[in-house]
Amino acid sequence: MERLVIFIILALFVLGSATLAVLTKRIMRAATFLLFALFGIAGLYFCLGYAFLGTVQLAIYAGGVTILYVFAINVVNKSTLQGIFENFNLKRWAIGAIASVVALAAILLAFFKTKLVESIAVTNDEAPMQALGQIMMGAGKYQYILPFEFISVFLLVCIIGGIVIARKEDDK
Repeated sequence: MERLVIFIILALFVLGSATLAVLTKRIMRAATFLLFALFGIAGLYFCLGYAFLGTVQLAIYAGGVTILYVFAINVVNKSTLQGIFENFNLKRWAIGAIASVVALAAILLAFFKTKLVESIAVTNDEAPMQALGQIMMGAGKYQYILPFEFISVFLLVCIIGGIVIARKEDDK
């Protein structure tokens, strides 16, 4: 029973932090609330008994990614950040809501089509680590090493692009 209470408290903490990260108009506060949300997710992993995933969450996401965001924010000068927020626009909000629902549907469709769901359903327990590793790092059908590599290259290009944009404005 106490694990359920801790899980609910952590889930509410994550939801609150994520909501505040999205709704705040100050970019450093948004990064701070993102850090809190990532810490809460790590707590959820630890609560569920996934110590490895919790540690990875703390080391990579809460540590590395958030520090990367803070450095990227500090590299960009104030003139770039001014005017970044516009007034509420119902048309843009509706388009964003529709895009979010479509993305959620695509994620759920991909989730239920993978072999991971079948392996969990068959054993009625957590997925075996070897099967999980083969699914995450395999190159076959319904395996994720190729999308993982594409995303890592995409993030690298975004970081380099952000640095180039920040450097061009310093030259002016």
